[in-house]
Amino acid sequence: MYLIQLFLVFLNFGILFLFYKLFEGTVCSIVFSLLAILCLYAFRTYDLENLESYNEQLIRTLLGTAVSFVPVLIFYALIDDHVPKHAFVVNLTINAFVLPILNVSFYKLRRKDKRISYLVVGKREEFEGLLKKIEKETNHRHIFAEYVNPTLDLLSEKSKYYDVVLIADQSFSNIVKKASLKKIEYLPTLVEKVLQRIPVEIVERYRDFYELTFQTVKRHSPTKRIIDVVVSIIALILTSPIMLIIALCVLIEDGRPIIFKQQRVGKDGKPFTVYKFRTMRNVRAGQAKFVTQEQDRILKIGRIIRPYRLDELPQFFNVLKGDMSVVGPRPEQIDFAREYSQKIPGYDFRHIVKPGITGWAQIKYKYSASLEETKEKLSYDLYYVKNRTIFLDLKIMLHTLEAIIFRRGAK
Repeated sequence: MYLIQLFLVFLNFGILFLFYKLFEGTVCSIVFSLLAILCLYAFRTYDLENLESYNEQLIRTLLGTAVSFVPVLIFYALIDDHVPKHAFVVNLTINAFVLPILNVSFYKLRRKDKRISYLVVGKREEFEGLLKKIEKETNHRHIFAEYVNPTLDLLSEKSKYYDVVLIADQSFSNIVKKASLKKIEYLPTLVEKVLQRIPVEIVERYRDFYELTFQTVKRHSPTKRIIDVVVSIIALILTSPIMLIIALCVLIEDGRPIIFKQQRVGKDGKPFTVYKFRTMRNVRAGQAKFVTQEQDRILKIGRIIRPYRLDELPQFFNVLKGDMSVVGPRPEQIDFAREYSQKIPGYDFRHIVKPGITGWAQIKYKYSASLEETKEKLSYDLYYVKNRTIFLDLKIMLHTLEAIIFRRGAK
């Protein structure tokens, strides 16, 4: 499936380049086409679930195209007085009528609907709920047909009738090693690959494995720090007019302070002060509460800026100070963090890295307002901490733009 996505990226780039080339030089055509592809990627145009629907393709290509026009227009305003209107019209036409049809048709033509049947080593009542989520996520291309607690002979015999043997219960690992099996897969590997998260129940069942795994996670990255500083400086410069307007609105509506400061849990569990624009009335709060429990305190300006996460713009100063990163798990209130650490297995693993302004959980899940939702959101944070790379960080940054515009994950 990833090859299909990669092919479509290059195909779309080639088409956009050829049409830009009708109006621009080679260098400008390459740069403008790359900008368009990056914006299409940011709006998840190439996600598999969005390649299924022409409507999704149309909406996301139009939004991506509109955003890609912004830096191009800035380029012409600064460098060249002549704005090639025909280039914009042709580009918009291609993205509205050609690319969506091409992408959906190619995906459906090349999509492999072959089903993979699994023999599950483990009890049905312990694993069926999680494996049904995998079946749903894969459009029932993964079928978990039979569950067994096998002997060596039984496992060898039954495995002949299935494509893969899935080891869900690790207590049977010795039997599996002795059996002559063509293909085996372990539950944690399959879950991460398909769901792109690490559910709390998996962490609890495979605690020794994950404790060892998270101990080997790289805690410091000079490259990531450089990216954090560069992105923060650019973001603060570009958003300074917006921050000035927000500051004035808060001041006029509810006076000082304009900036809300709160102690949050950072890297290695150490507390730090996080900065945000104040979006609630200046009333002293008692114990820590979810945002959904304090709707009556939200300012008018808060109701405007919170869904678009503009209240979090001052956190780029936290990034410059080194307390936060641009990408990472969101920093939690100290009281909540203490409670979750006691009640949720593996919760403290999220403190291995610096907290972030945005993160894998922010673009993949909604705002959490209960213990169960916090567990679900944690599963995405754990996946990020375990699989963190510069490329994953860049992917999250790009997809954050889409999450903000569609107002997902914020309150």
